[in-house]
Amino acid sequence: MLPADLRSSLETLGLLQSGQDFQATPLTGGVSSDIWLLETKQRRFCVKRALPKLKVTQDWFAPLDRNRYEHHWYQLAHQIVPGSVPQVLAADDDALLFAMEYLDSEKHLLWKTELLEGRIKPTFAAQVGERLGKIHSATAHRSDLANTFATGSNFEKLRLEPYLRATALRHSEFTTILHSLADKTAHQELTLVHGDVSPKNILEGPQGPVFLDAECAWYGDPAFDLAFCLNHLLLKTIVQPELLLALQKSFVMLQQAYLERVDWESPAELEARTAALLPGLLLARVDGKSPVEYLQTEAHRELVRSVAFPLLRKAPRNLADICNAWRNVWA
Repeated sequence: MLPADLRSSLETLGLLQSGQDFQATPLTGGVSSDIWLLETKQRRFCVKRALPKLKVTQDWFAPLDRNRYEHHWYQLAHQIVPGSVPQVLAADDDALLFAMEYLDSEKHLLWKTELLEGRIKPTFAAQVGERLGKIHSATAHRSDLANTFATGSNFEKLRLEPYLRATALRHSEFTTILHSLADKTAHQELTLVHGDVSPKNILEGPQGPVFLDAECAWYGDPAFDLAFCLNHLLLKTIVQPELLLALQKSFVMLQQAYLERVDWESPAELEARTAALLPGLLLARVDGKSPVEYLQTEAHRELVRSVAFPLLRKAPRNLADICNAWRNVWA
């Protein structure tokens, strides 16, 4: 049942009328927010409200105002690349919720599902890189956006602490390097970052990739977005090693399409930061606060560690070094 206060907000926003019949269906899949599908005779739309404690095994609390930054990110991304995000219908910042268009799941396939079921499309990965690069390029060196999205404390709680710093607690050998990676990332102020560019938050839409779940939006280091996404293309090889070549092609095509859009700094410098971050994020997805759910055995986790450890001991020069190290596991 839809909470009464949420219904009241939707009536204030004009999305529901007092006494109007509607159906509310909770949507599953996320860990950080409650999301409902609302259906009336006239329309279907989604409503999202952030949770104070995320739905993960370890205690993980996050600021509720991230909901406001998410819908601001959507609105800006839509201006830059129309169709790259759901359209925001209305927002109630006092209630920390917003409504957005519902995208039909038959026409908008979840990229994560497509990858895990073996339907690998490297050209789609390139489209992801291209669109992400366009958004980063259009928001680079913008003091107005740096002020609007001055969410460093949120990003620390949502990304740097649960991924890099929490992982450092599990591996004393890498405490210094993981904290250093987190600190260096935190001090970059270059572009508007999504913060959760993962296949679970990307739809394969009729007109190209659609980005979801921008709760971690932050004006900072774009290398984090690139590394975060490429990480998943590596990890999914573990559960389907027969698709290594297709997934590595996706990795390469995404990175190339993205780097071709980098015009706010040296592409080589951004690639170097991405390559430095990636081993830490690999390790974080098995030993941090948010391990990927499809790596269920210790053998899977040890495989990730066997690649991440050497790359943390000696930083890779570029993303090709990481690709080669990953491919050598199956050589």
